[in-house]
Amino acid sequence: MALISDSSKQSLIPSFLYSSSAKSFSLDRLLNANTTTNSAFADAPAAVSSPSIKSRSFMIPSPNEPGKKIEMYSAEFYAACTFGGILSCGLTHMAVTPLDLVKCNMQIDPAKYKSISSGFGVLLKEQGVRGFFRGWVPTLLGYSAQGACKFGFYEFFKKYYSDLVGPEYFAKYKTLIYLAGSASAEVIADVALCPFEAVKVRVQTQPGFARGMSDGFPKFVKSEGVSGLYKGIVPLWGRQIPYTMMKFASFETIVEMIYKYGIPTPKDQCSKSLQLGVSFAGGYVAGVFCAIVSHPADNLVSFLNNAKGATVGDAVKKLGLWGLFTRGLPLRIVMIGTLTGAQWGIYDAFKVFVGLPTTGGAPAVAPAPAPAELAKA
Repeated sequence: MALISDSSKQSLIPSFLYSSSAKSFSLDRLLNANTTTNSAFADAPAAVSSPSIKSRSFMIPSPNEPGKKIEMYSAEFYAACTFGGILSCGLTHMAVTPLDLVKCNMQIDPAKYKSISSGFGVLLKEQGVRGFFRGWVPTLLGYSAQGACKFGFYEFFKKYYSDLVGPEYFAKYKTLIYLAGSASAEVIADVALCPFEAVKVRVQTQPGFARGMSDGFPKFVKSEGVSGLYKGIVPLWGRQIPYTMMKFASFETIVEMIYKYGIPTPKDQCSKSLQLGVSFAGGYVAGVFCAIVSHPADNLVSFLNNAKGATVGDAVKKLGLWGLFTRGLPLRIVMIGTLTGAQWGIYDAFKVFVGLPTTGGAPAVAPAPAPAELAKA
């Protein structure tokens, strides 16, 4: 499978990062700008514009110019999806740091943090307003890295597995393709997230341990060793892989159902604002399912990263099975539902900005080549 087309080899970075909104111009057009009176060069512009001759540009055209779009499944496409993942995950997780902080403390010390309202009250009294944003740096860095891998590799694996089974089987088993692609992507994403998550939980649940990432990271490594940064990788996989499988597969299914049963107009005829609204709504509903499925493992991650030398058995013994499934769940449903809806909204808004279609509600893979095209190849 050729993931990188000839037209996309020029750049692995989304063109919006370094192009202006002005119209692009080619080298040939620039060199011939002052030679239009010369009959020998009179036909040069026509030659340049000929479809059989490709000209190189000094400036990469802005992706939102009419007719200037990123080629699907090219290197530039995957780079754009990766950057969109950074924005969607990093910014949203940082924005809900206060909720995450209360949630983690409710999981670690339920006697002190008895409810959502009392939890915020305790934090405000003991740490002030600044305490609500404790650990925001490892949160931003960790979930930016995770989002880059999660969305970028999901798009890659979704296409890769679709090509393996072919269009016919993809149409029959597309939900399995979504599940397999998201699970594969999350395995990689959690390796990037785990060290930051370990430091974040320690900073948020142990006041006085460190101010943030800059002093918390070396202090954690000195105390636990480098291997300690990955002590919670298995529970993290246990939390994030089911979460991400539910996040992507349910989102794709929900969005498809919305366009099929809730909106009489085909997706490609809907306005971009309506499509982004569908992305947010589908993401929010998917987030509720995500929170329920991944919550027991989330409790384990918080417990293991807070207590030195703690094991899964210790967590189950202290929290109990009921507490493992329910402690902090209402707050997490609100947090993850909002978070997931916002993530899909930001991600698809970014895709629209660079000239790509929104996710879901349409075939996820390129159509199979026609027999005539195969014969030519």
